[in-house]
Amino acid sequence: MLAKTGKTYQIDDRIPNKLLYSIFYNRGLMLVRGYLKTGKKVFIGNNTNIQNSRNIVFGKNVTIDKHCVIDGFSSEKIILGDCVKIGSFSTLTSTSHMSKYGKGLKMGNNSAIGDYTHFGAAGGIEIGDDVIMGSYISFHSENHNFSETSKLIRQQGVTSKGIKLGNNIWVGAKVTFLDGSVVGNNSVVAAGAVVNDVFPDNVVIGGVPAKVLKSIE
Repeated sequence: MLAKTGKTYQIDDRIPNKLLYSIFYNRGLMLVRGYLKTGKKVFIGNNTNIQNSRNIVFGKNVTIDKHCVIDGFSSEKIILGDCVKIGSFSTLTSTSHMSKYGKGLKMGNNSAIGDYTHFGAAGGIEIGDDVIMGSYISFHSENHNFSETSKLIRQQGVTSKGIKLGNNIWVGAKVTFLDGSVVGNNSVVAAGAVVNDVFPDNVVIGGVPAKVLKSIE
């Protein structure tokens, strides 16, 4: 079966019709809610708040699940590609402080992330195509300055390099991406890793801080 989710798969014969009907019913409600909130064909869950939707580019069949907050106030367009999914109870914060208008998020086609994600996108986050990610993942695209001992850290401002993930990546649950992180194409990030470096294509990384564990041949 070719589904409109960026995947080709066959529905398991053991799945009862009652579950299928429930899924289709809920998706229908999400689609109606998406039209009302954005005027576009977007699947939006219950109690999800979309702010400044005119600055968000929605691809086909985008899903933003229940109890999410999506901050569209950013200096660049928020781009959510075809078949993007953002899990329940997730937050996208583009502008975290009035002293700096944030950059925002770009997420490629067929990329999805699990529940309880935090996108701290003030410094910019770019996620490529076909990136699958677990739950409880956080992105922090800013660093606090702290070198001036005569000033409080909270008064020294921030720096931003941004965070970039390539294409075809699997990110395990509870991974933290810090500002300046780059993960190459065709890679795996092990669950619980803290990523704070630049990594090449075709590797498995993991640990605190993350390092290359092996190459993918």
